Amino acid sequence: MRERVLGYREAEAAIRKATDAARELPKLVNRISLTTALGRVLAEPLRADRDQPPFARSTRDGFAVRAEDLPGPLKVVGQLRAGEMWRDRVLGAGEAVEIMTGAAVPEGANAVAMAEHVELGGDTVRLMTGRRLAAGENVVPRGAEACAGDLLVDAGTRLEPAQISAAAVAGYAEVEVYARTRVAILATGDELIEVAEKPKLAEIRNSNSYSLAAQVEAMGAEPVRLPIVADELEATEQAIRAALACDVVVMTGGVSMGKFDYVEHALERIGAEAVFTGARIQPGKPVVFGRAPHGSERKFFLGLPGNPISTMVTFALFGAPLVAALSGETGWHWPRWTRGRLTAEARGKAGLTRFVPATVEGSIDGVKVTPRVWQGSGDVASAARADGYVVVPEGADRMPTGAEVSVLLIG
Repeated sequence: MRERVLGYREAEAAIRKATDAARELPKLVNRISLTTALGRVLAEPLRADRDQPPFARSTRDGFAVRAEDLPGPLKVVGQLRAGEMWRDRVLGAGEAVEIMTGAAVPEGANAVAMAEHVELGGDTVRLMTGRRLAAGENVVPRGAEACAGDLLVDAGTRLEPAQISAAAVAGYAEVEVYARTRVAILATGDELIEVAEKPKLAEIRNSNSYSLAAQVEAMGAEPVRLPIVADELEATEQAIRAALACDVVVMTGGVSMGKFDYVEHALERIGAEAVFTGARIQPGKPVVFGRAPHGSERKFFLGLPGNPISTMVTFALFGAPLVAALSGETGWHWPRWTRGRLTAEARGKAGLTRFVPATVEGSIDGVKVTPRVWQGSGDVASAARADGYVVVPEGADRMPTGAEVSVLLIG
């Protein structure tokens, strides 16, 4: 397989181009309950079934009035709670109706005086001295948020709590979503054993399959964890061929230049074409991305390094956007990023974009980012205590304390 190592920006551009192709692939659609739709990707647009709000709505507890009648005194002629409508008559000059937050403003009223801004006297109310109230204050007009038929949430949107709320308001007890993308997860290496087994001194448990499955699940996709593959060319080729029955294949291990790294050789044997065979990043330089034939289709594959942090970082950078596109999600929302300021220096690596595990502490005043001490891309304990990864750009030998940095968020 012809070597093609790209800088991070070039590799990102290649993935973006691939996501455009992935979105065009045919996708199955399911109709599911709104209660199970969190994290799924809409296959239909959601539209308002009526004006929102369907009536002029009070945003405060107080008194519905005609602003031109203030400061009063006004005669209180009734009371309205949320869920009630004023049906007696049009509110007349010199009148007021006590009203609760969320209630429908009576016809004839054009403002709501807040309860804490008025003085009561028997059956009358008046605005406190020095207070002013203009027409429209504390009232949301009918249809101000959306009119019947307006688009609320477009197809291709991942359903988060705000979108779930919009669907519920519009009466969508069920929604059409794209079927979950099936992600084959294939770990290679003679040193690997299953998690429940007791390792010998030179053996390690297959943690990568579990971390990848968790990342895939967090995206609303379906992980398909396959058996560990030994470091043998025929076995690797057969395992990849079988894995291509899924929508995308993510492999971990066997992509470096070692004598027993067979993934690239196996991919060549099945006619795969690589878009790139490495990226100038740390951790994660030996990452392979491309497409492989499967019947009449060409499936995407991603070969990731075997060290655990390398696996998580490279999937977040290159696998997550691809899975999102295959899932029908529009836009570019993966990988997840934030910005923050360093509380300590972060060191770079010559010629590489470096990702350093860090603790991320956010507040209303901003985000503080503290690089963690770590022992390289196999340091699972450090990664487990980190919230994200500080980016030290290619060409920078360090990022000083106080510098504003990009942070990659995992999951």
